[in-house]
Amino acid sequence: MEQKSWLRVAILISLLAISCGREPKFAHKDNLPVYNHTIAMTLVEYASAVYLKDLTGLVTWTCSRCGDLTEGFEMIELIVDVEHCLQGFVGVAKDLNAIVIAFRGSASIMNWIEDLYWKQLDLKYPGMPDAMVHHGFYSSYHETTVRPGVLHAVKRAKELYGDINIIVTGHSMGGAMAAFCALDLVVNQKIQNVQVMTFGQPRIGNTAFASYYSQLVPNTIRVTNYHDMVPHLPPYYPHLKEKTYRHFPREVWLHGNGSRTLSHPVEKVCDGSGEDPNCSRSVVGNSILDHFTYYGVKIISGTPGSCKIVMDPRVAEYSTQDIAGNFVLYRDPSASVAEMKTASSCTPSNFI
Repeated sequence: MEQKSWLRVAILISLLAISCGREPKFAHKDNLPVYNHTIAMTLVEYASAVYLKDLTGLVTWTCSRCGDLTEGFEMIELIVDVEHCLQGFVGVAKDLNAIVIAFRGSASIMNWIEDLYWKQLDLKYPGMPDAMVHHGFYSSYHETTVRPGVLHAVKRAKELYGDINIIVTGHSMGGAMAAFCALDLVVNQKIQNVQVMTFGQPRIGNTAFASYYSQLVPNTIRVTNYHDMVPHLPPYYPHLKEKTYRHFPREVWLHGNGSRTLSHPVEKVCDGSGEDPNCSRSVVGNSILDHFTYYGVKIISGTPGSCKIVMDPRVAEYSTQDIAGNFVLYRDPSASVAEMKTASSCTPSNFI
């Protein structure tokens, strides 16, 4: 086992050694999004909360991570794809005057990260010549119950609150899903006021895809953290041009300016290339711990690799479920939290 691990490391080092080369051309707009620290601090709390397994606390927004900057959030729908171990929610943040969509990252985080080294660009993105993505990233949003659940919830939210902005967020694989969701909203649903902020997101497509994405969803921020290994994956090889993965802009890199003793990280706003050599690419992506915490907020929740969830049985009365066990929890914003909590029993029920 140890010999296999060293062999993998040797292969990766060899590939990285030949990765220097001429940067492929990348088309991007000059009007790059403006980074807002307060919004980032708010959205990282949503990206953290969506990991929680206490569905009763989530749908009523009374969970352990459902306060502070996200206090007053109105949940519309909580989508749980049990079959693929996926979770997301849609609601309205009145302080942001926006619909917030959040996606959870992978439950089996270590296995998922290891797989990132070898993921191939194996799917042509529909309607975008030369744009390639990885089918696994694409299918997590487009080929599960997540997409119809999100679109239904967005429609409900707009009926209730009008044509307000949409902000999509997520951490790790949830960030990849957030990007595909935002593109779907803009291209297929013809919604223009879409913003994205992700945390620790991997690369999801090639240079052509990144170029299309940056033109269609220009108001996008990708936050990376110190030596977090996930934004470095799948690897970027400039000399391979259209056959390599590439990030879209705009990156904001959190770092310690060479020190980890700073109480607050330096927040470096990067250039419009998506692969700024002076940002996270300037260091080795070798830390899993830097992937678990952003802005001091713990992201990952529960036992890694577990898709177990906890829900009061009577809260299930507010849900619809398909034959595979996937379900959506609905909340009527006109109903008080007290009403839903009263309708719940005191004994939680476990689901796998």
